[in-house]
Amino acid sequence: MAGRRWAGRCAALAVLLAAWSLPRGGSAGRLFLNEWAAEIPAGPDAARAIADELDYDLVGQIGSLKNHYLFRHKSHPRRSRRSAIHITKRLSDDERVSWAEQQYEKKRTKRASVRDSAESLFNDPMWNQQWYLQDTRITPSLPKLDLHVIPVWQKGFTGKGVVITVLDDGLEWNHTDIYANYDPKASYDFNDNDHDPFPRYDPTNENKHGTRCAGEIAMQANNRKCGVGVAYNSRVGGIRMLDGIVTDAIEASSIGFNPEHVDIYSASWGPNDDGKTVEGPGRLAQKAFEYGISQGRNGKGSIFVWASGNGGRQGDNCDCDGYTDSIYTISISSASQQGLSPWYAEKCSSTLATAYSSGDYTDQRITSVDLHNECTETHTGTSASAPLAAGIFALALEANPDLTWRDMQHLVVWTSEYDPLAGNP
Repeated sequence: MAGRRWAGRCAALAVLLAAWSLPRGGSAGRLFLNEWAAEIPAGPDAARAIADELDYDLVGQIGSLKNHYLFRHKSHPRRSRRSAIHITKRLSDDERVSWAEQQYEKKRTKRASVRDSAESLFNDPMWNQQWYLQDTRITPSLPKLDLHVIPVWQKGFTGKGVVITVLDDGLEWNHTDIYANYDPKASYDFNDNDHDPFPRYDPTNENKHGTRCAGEIAMQANNRKCGVGVAYNSRVGGIRMLDGIVTDAIEASSIGFNPEHVDIYSASWGPNDDGKTVEGPGRLAQKAFEYGISQGRNGKGSIFVWASGNGGRQGDNCDCDGYTDSIYTISISSASQQGLSPWYAEKCSSTLATAYSSGDYTDQRITSVDLHNECTETHTGTSASAPLAAGIFALALEANPDLTWRDMQHLVVWTSEYDPLAGNP
C-alpha cells in the first residue's frame, strides 16, 4: 500500500490523529423521528417497564451496546421538523434512565467519485485489467505501481478464515463472483430490519455501491467471471444501512454488528464532502466504535477501514469528518494510475495511508462486480480505495490472527511505501 504525508512533500503517511468533538449548534434543518435511544443500566426488564409506563413500544437493544435501547412513542408522528423536547425530558427524568436522545435523520453520502508473468495466474477475464494488483503497463510513461499482493498470495495467504463486512447500500450476495465467499452471519438489513442485505433495484442502479466495494475484496479467483478480489478466499458480508433514513442508532447497530464474528468493517461513506460540513459519530456510534475496539475479535479489537472522502475540489478537509478522523478507524485515500494524488482527494493529517483508485479521465479505474450479475471497470473514488485496503488487512490477519486493532495501525504506518507518491506536492 502506498502511503503519504502532506507536510512539505509527500512522504510515507500521516499519523497525527486528531480528537473529535461534536459540532455545537442548533437543530435547524433536521428531521426528527419517532425513535428514542436510551441508556438503561438496569437492563431489559427495566426497559420494558419504562416502555409500558411511558407509552412506548420497545424496539430492542441497539446493536451490541449493552443496556442501550430503542423506543418508539405510540402517539407521536413518524417524522417532525421539531424535536419533541417534552417527551425526551420525561424519558430523561426517569431515575432508571441515565441518558436519552431523540433520533434524527443523518445525511450520509457514498464516496464514489463525483463523476462517475502475472497474466496467466488466473482465468478471470478482467484480471489483466487490474493494474493495481499487477504490472499491466502498456505505456512506458506510466510508473510501475501495484499493491504487492501477488507475493503474499504465493506464500499461501488469500484471506482464508477472515470475515469482512461492507457497511453500505446492500450486497448482491447471489452474484456468481461473490456467492461462494458470502457470509450471512456478517450480513444484515438495517433499512428493512431483516437478515437479507440484498440491494433494492431501481432503473438507475443507484444501490450498486456496496456490491462493488465487496467485490474488490472477495471476488472469486479462477472462476472465469469478472476479476480477482484482494482477499479472494475471505468471507464477505454486507450491512444494508444507507438505502433509507440513517440515524445514530442505525450507524451504531451497523458499526457494532456481530463483533465476535466479523473481523474487518469497511465503510466508504460519511458526512457530505462539500467543504462546509463538520460532523462525526453520535453518542451511540462512538460507543459502538469503542465497544468494537475493546471487545471485538475476542478482545483483539475490530478493524474499521474508512474512505477518507472525495471533496478535494470543494476544499473539503477530512479532519472535519469525525469518522475518518477517529482514532479507531484506518482512513484510506486514493492515488491514480499515474501515481498522483487525484483531483478529488482530501488532504488532512488523519489520512493513515493511500491505496489506488481512479484519477483523470484517461486513467484506468477499479475492477469489480456489479448489479445484475454483471462486472464493471469503472469503480472510482476513495470508495474504491478503502476496500482494497480492507482486503490487504485480511491477508495480514490470516498471516497473524493475533494482531490487535492497534497493531494493524502500526503495520500500516511502518510498511506503507514512500516512493510511489514522493513526487506529489
